[in-house]
Amino acid sequence: MKRDLKVLIAITSLALAALACQALGNGVDVPAIPTIEIPTIDIPTIEVPDIEPPSQSGGDELLSDDFSSSNWGVGTDTDSSVEYVNETLQFIVYTKNWFVWSTPNDTSYENVHMEVTVINNGTDSTTAIGLMCNKSVVNDFYYFAITPAGQYAIAKAQTAQTDVFLTNNDEWADSDLIAVNADSYRIGADCGNGTLALYVDGQLVDSVSDSSYTSGKVAVIAWSGEDATNTDVSFDDFLMTELP
Repeated sequence: MKRDLKVLIAITSLALAALACQALGNGVDVPAIPTIEIPTIDIPTIEVPDIEPPSQSGGDELLSDDFSSSNWGVGTDTDSSVEYVNETLQFIVYTKNWFVWSTPNDTSYENVHMEVTVINNGTDSTTAIGLMCNKSVVNDFYYFAITPAGQYAIAKAQTAQTDVFLTNNDEWADSDLIAVNADSYRIGADCGNGTLALYVDGQLVDSVSDSSYTSGKVAVIAWSGEDATNTDVSFDDFLMTELP
């Protein structure tokens, strides 16, 4: 912000000339009091330079992918199909209540921020879509999911255990920040430093604290609903950076 700082001091003439014409009771004339003028003092403008706020964009880029080349895991069976289609990674799930993911590599990451665009190909409103982090060899991991119906969850999965939703008392939650049946969603997640945070279209939806898992693989996910009839979404423009 720029600020102009100016001080202007001016004392006008004292209107005492009229008193000079008056006579005191003893008949002595009071001489006129001369006008005293104090010159204007101008203090130069002081400009305070603009100060840029600290960057909120995160740390160094770790991975970006526009899905124009085949890097992520693909495959098709009777339960699901994960394939490259029109420079996106398309998930079609044929089985109800079926959880599917794809990873870009075997690298273990920690303390990351992730973002991906999910295109709604007319999928069921109960289809869960999102991101996974800190996946271990034995399939312990966190995941961040939303549905086109406007619900969300931040969850912890553990081998041979029922998933635990760390948000909303272990239940799906509703959020006005998730547009219902939108054509696409930009889903983001912070995973690290003991914090898990979910973003949708650039807005923070919810966050929790948990440090059970500190590093692991990352992935994109799709999860068909219990009464699914059409689970079909595509992923594009993945970005991962270090958390500051």
